[in-house]
Amino acid sequence: MDMLQNALPALGLLLIMVIMAVVLTRMRHRLPRVGSQQGPALRVLSSLPLGPQHRMVTVQVGDGDDAVCLVLGVAPGAMQTLHTLPFASAQAQAVPEEGAAGFAARLAQLTKVRHAQP
Repeated sequence: MDMLQNALPALGLLLIMVIMAVVLTRMRHRLPRVGSQQGPALRVLSSLPLGPQHRMVTVQVGDGDDAVCLVLGVAPGAMQTLHTLPFASAQAQAVPEEGAAGFAARLAQLTKVRHAQP
């Protein structure tokens, strides 16, 4: 009898944990998806490794006339915008090349477009 008195709190706690798991599982299936994208469209155009943990990345934000190209510096604990460029609609359909040469060509192309605009 003494052993049953000691086991009752543990069994009660186990029962509460099982009930909580069942309730949370049912709630997760009924709630809308949290991970769905609500903001503007994002697309990584190219990435250039600068070191073991540092990268320079160009990202297209938005579509159509509102599209902007961001040049980002990415490190393990931080991300910083290095440059912002308008993204022409003709460039949005072009497929970027891979590797450092593709990144350099893309950056040169985008800076020429920016300087050509009045």
